[in-house]
Amino acid sequence: METITLRQARPEDAEAVLEIYAPYIKNTNITFEYEVPSLPAFRERMEGIMEGYPYLVCEIDGVMAGYAYAHRYKERAAYQWDAELSVYLREEYARRGIGRAFYTALMEILKEQNVRNVYGIVTSPNPPSEALHTAMGFRLFGVSRKTGYKMGKWIDVSGFERPIGDPDSPPGRLLAIGQVSQERIAEILNEAAGMIR
Repeated sequence: METITLRQARPEDAEAVLEIYAPYIKNTNITFEYEVPSLPAFRERMEGIMEGYPYLVCEIDGVMAGYAYAHRYKERAAYQWDAELSVYLREEYARRGIGRAFYTALMEILKEQNVRNVYGIVTSPNPPSEALHTAMGFRLFGVSRKTGYKMGKWIDVSGFERPIGDPDSPPGRLLAIGQVSQERIAEILNEAAGMIR
């Protein structure tokens, strides 16, 4: 029986997380980064995100299988109740429900932070990511044609959106992740981990 753990990331996870991310930079157009960041720079990036938003990792029998996080969608003040979601998995752990578990947990935690809308920005075509967003109730809101250039070709980017709160009432004060009940976060993560097969 495998031991599956879904938890909040820690700064010391940076090396294992970067190990998952680096092949996406070097071998795919899923991320538009060209160069693998240094470990100190990547750790600093993680810490910056973790100050405000959920940053999650999944371990299976002690191996880092994937990670996911939310971050600010756009900078202007009126966008503060929006968050963009990102998920990266080791290839050998795909199709086990980890992406769905991550998205479920992220959205439930973001609700606790008073976030109202979540977004997925996906290079296209990317059938697994597009299928995940559709299955999770996201709606395609647009495609930017040939907007990024990587690996010798122009790439389209699709935008997906989903409301996670009442769109017609004023929002509550946006809470940083540290202001959310740790007990509630643990409950959300434990429930989402049960989705992984």
